[in-house]
Amino acid sequence: MTRASDAARLERERLSVVERRARARADAREVADGVDETVRLSRARGAGFETPTRRRGEREGVYRRLTGLDWLAKKGRLTAHQHGAGERYGAVFRKAAAEAAIGSTLDLAPGGGPAAGTPMRAVLGQAEARAQARAKLAFYRRRLGGQPDLVAACDLICGRELTPREAVATEREVARLEAVLQVALDLLAAGEG
Repeated sequence: MTRASDAARLERERLSVVERRARARADAREVADGVDETVRLSRARGAGFETPTRRRGEREGVYRRLTGLDWLAKKGRLTAHQHGAGERYGAVFRKAAAEAAIGSTLDLAPGGGPAAGTPMRAVLGQAEARAQARAKLAFYRRRLGGQPDLVAACDLICGRELTPREAVATEREVARLEAVLQVALDLLAAGEG
């Protein structure tokens, strides 16, 4: 009797393991299908993605969303100097646009410390970094002659990291935006050299 009960218990455990594995595979397939659908919809809206590479026996690869600059560079539409100038512009744009990390003045504690909230020195450092970024962004925009089209192209593609198709509505506007961006990046790259 004990041998039969042991065999029955082992069979239940084996079936339980098989069931858990099957459930895990089904869950993984649902997640993969959801990711594929999200990527397809985002691509339809103009987003660029690096397609994951997958070797035999490996899990599915990871999609990486491409920034507008990376997408254009991957398509061979930007030189390395233009890409570098765009990355510098984008980093400054995002830092200048960053919201203050101060929730309320009650979060500040002179002298700081882990339990005291955000130290005043850190808050002032962040504010100073944002002010420097705003000044650098103004400098870059002056280098672009303050031209609204050049500034807007850099803000959309470099700063907000949109692809040209995400930034504008029609193919004609996409081609125009790419051309304007190339001129803007040439101006920015020429000033760096």
